[in-house]
Amino acid sequence: MSVPLARVSCHEVRLAPPRICRRAFLNIRHNSNTAVSEAEQQNLTWPEYLEIRKSKRKWETAATIPACILGLVGGLAYFGSLESDATKPIMGIDPLFFYGGCTVSCMGLGYLIGPAIGAAGWRMTHRRAMNLIEAKDRRFHQHIVKNRVDPTAQSATNPVPDFYGEKIGSLHQYRQWLRDQARFRRKARFAEE
Repeated sequence: MSVPLARVSCHEVRLAPPRICRRAFLNIRHNSNTAVSEAEQQNLTWPEYLEIRKSKRKWETAATIPACILGLVGGLAYFGSLESDATKPIMGIDPLFFYGGCTVSCMGLGYLIGPAIGAAGWRMTHRRAMNLIEAKDRRFHQHIVKNRVDPTAQSATNPVPDFYGEKIGSLHQYRQWLRDQARFRRKARFAEE
C-alpha cells in the first residue's frame, strides 16, 4: 500500500498518537521558520554592517571612559596610601613626582584596556550574528587594503588619510574615504613630477 506523503495524515497512519504528530509538525514548522530567518540574516547589507561597526566603536569608547577613571582612582588609592620620605629619591626622582607619574600611568593603562573590555562586552551581546559580522569584516578589510594608498609616499605636508579605515561608519563616510585616498594619490604623484 503505497500512499503519497502529501496525503498521509496522523489519522490515517496509526503508528503514533496525534499529539506526537502535531509536535513533529510544529517542530518542522519551527525549524523551517528559523531557516528562513537564518537565510534573511545571511544577507547583512553594507549599511547594516557599517551601523554595527559604528555601534562597536561606541561601545569601545563608552568602556574606555570608566576604565580610565577606575585606573586613576586605583592609582590614587594605591600610590596615595604609600608612605614616602621626601629626602630619599626614587630612581633619582622626587617621590611625589614619581608616584604622580605612576598614578597617571595607571590611568593610561585603563585607557589601553578600556577598548578591549568594550569590544568583549559588545561581542557578548552580538554573539548570534558574529559569523556574519566577521565574514563582512573580512570583506570590508579586503576593500580597504585594495583601495588604500601606498604610505611610503607620505610627507609632513601630505599625511596618509585614515590608513586603516577606522573612522568609516556609513556609506557616505566610505565614499569620502575613497575620495581622500584618490586625492592623496594625486598629490603624491604630482609632487614627484
